[in-house]
Amino acid sequence: MSTLVFGFCGQVASELRRHDDVISVGRDSCDIADPAAIEGAIRAHSPRAVINAAAYTAVDKAETEVALAMRMNGDAPTTMARLCAELDIPFIHLSTDYVFDGSGNQPWLPNAIPGPINAYGRSKLAGEDGVRAAGGRYAILRTSWMFSEHGNNFVSTMLRIAGESDEISVVADQIGGPTPANAVAQACISIAHQLADDPVKAGTYHFSGTPDVSWFEFAQAIFARSGQKVAVYPITSGEYPTAAIRPLNSRFDCGATRKVFGIDKPDWCTALNTVISALQPSCVSSPPPEAQ
Repeated sequence: MSTLVFGFCGQVASELRRHDDVISVGRDSCDIADPAAIEGAIRAHSPRAVINAAAYTAVDKAETEVALAMRMNGDAPTTMARLCAELDIPFIHLSTDYVFDGSGNQPWLPNAIPGPINAYGRSKLAGEDGVRAAGGRYAILRTSWMFSEHGNNFVSTMLRIAGESDEISVVADQIGGPTPANAVAQACISIAHQLADDPVKAGTYHFSGTPDVSWFEFAQAIFARSGQKVAVYPITSGEYPTAAIRPLNSRFDCGATRKVFGIDKPDWCTALNTVISALQPSCVSSPPPEAQ
């Protein structure tokens, strides 16, 4: 049997499709807003595990598309989790740092009390609650600041900007761990296998890259490692208003993930070189010491 992945073109789904034993279903073959479509896909493929890498991710648009975000991020994973619990197969659901309010400066533990400050975060928390209520062999894997060679993400955006401008202002008061999507995909596969053998490991876990940095510092690293001459200026979140408020503190304590599953925090610095090489192979250079 194969692992069934909801999602096809997203960052993690794209990385999961590299695995031979993965079957991915995208929106063209399964509308996750339709519970019957979800059930049909799971029963048709009879998978050994299910990974939900599909979601509504338009953070700012979610402020006005609340119902759609809730159907995709709240109702859909709940439906998946209930059926997986019924069939007694592992279910891995990806969540986000946005379920927290971003207060303080200490890394968030998995059992910290959530307090989302935007519609997207509330929809993701609803999905978490539904997955937990379903029980079974589940793992909620919260991650943050994902980047890869696929789709639109902060790295691809910065590289595009480098070709259009020689300076940019980037928020410096939001802190988190950039996380390579390929590491998330590997973690999902490993967790699914372990849950199949030991359902006691079910629960909520954190997974993010190390070290923690600001978006400003991450941008500096991207330009340094890609050899782009772009001046980066730090600004506050208040100086860059968006429809949805972003959490300032997105640091994650990933100790439980390492203890239970033996999965370490990935080094985003090394992964960044690989992603830049894939996106702009002629522009990669060795970073100066201060950008390490």
